Amino acid sequence: MEPSSQPVTLFDHPEFRDHEQVVFGHDAGSGLRTIIAIHDTRLGPAAGGCRMWAYASDAAALTDALRLSRGMTYKNALAGLDLGGGKAVIIADANRDKTPELLEAFGTQVERLSGRYRTAEDVGISSQDMEIVARRTSHALGTKQTGLGDPSPYTALGVFEGIRAAVRHRFETDDLGGLTVSVQGLGNVGFGVARMLNAAGAKLIVSDINATAVSRAVEAFGANATEPDGAHAVKADIFCPCALGAGLNKTTIPQLRAQIVAGAANNQLATDADGEALRRAGILYAPDYAINAGGIISIALAGPEDGDALVREKTIAIGDTLTRIFERAEAEGRPTQVIADRLAEERLRAAG
Repeated sequence: MEPSSQPVTLFDHPEFRDHEQVVFGHDAGSGLRTIIAIHDTRLGPAAGGCRMWAYASDAAALTDALRLSRGMTYKNALAGLDLGGGKAVIIADANRDKTPELLEAFGTQVERLSGRYRTAEDVGISSQDMEIVARRTSHALGTKQTGLGDPSPYTALGVFEGIRAAVRHRFETDDLGGLTVSVQGLGNVGFGVARMLNAAGAKLIVSDINATAVSRAVEAFGANATEPDGAHAVKADIFCPCALGAGLNKTTIPQLRAQIVAGAANNQLATDADGEALRRAGILYAPDYAINAGGIISIALAGPEDGDALVREKTIAIGDTLTRIFERAEAEGRPTQVIADRLAEERLRAAG
């Protein structure tokens, strides 16, 4: 057998970036298959959501867990949180396979890590699901006992403030009125962003694989609808990706007609080279882990007895962080994600 046809091991995996621990968990009774990836704990316990998705293969699930956990390290560092980066994926269809038994089994897997990983909701997992996970672990965040509940409104707020910062930098105005925004993905976060953009006077083009969500947005906001696969290519001032990642790549970037890309999706760049491609195309990119940190801020800083004033203050400050990134990137002639990485890495190095 030629070496090129050998299976890729964890340590040879292209997304393995000095991860501290990767755990494969299984529970026969519930059918749970999960991967928990802990990337870096220099700033504190690893924290990041749990994604439930019908992955095409176990290898695809591993790739997602590795990429997302590293992204959480940088997101938490850049947000100024005393948390490391981790992520969990459950390999299952959230619409068909989710049961209380499976969620409790996942909670047991988290508890076995003795606090090295703190979980929360993500794609396919709701705040109600996290309450079930919390029956088996004390390391579930964003529950009624540990915080403000559903973090998606804070993620949406951070994305909105990030869009405002990008508009200020590119168009030298605070007024979103009349600007056209293509919002791709209308889950809790995407719909929340669309609501705030509409209130600020923006014109919306919306898309989602869920036709009901699209119809709801069209009716609520007077939006125009388009197909998700072409949402990046419509004529708009801003493209706001709020679906799954890797949507900015060598195929889609030449098709972009917006001057700004700023949205909630994780891991938007398919490769690091795509950030440079955006810069060369004159498109201002808000690095995803900088702009979408509102959710993790909400679950990290709020206790059940606290109001949301501190969380909102820190989330609104995402706009200030992005302004620093935009200005430094412009001054140095570098892609914005490179500058965001450097700011996060400076904090990680200082932590030892």
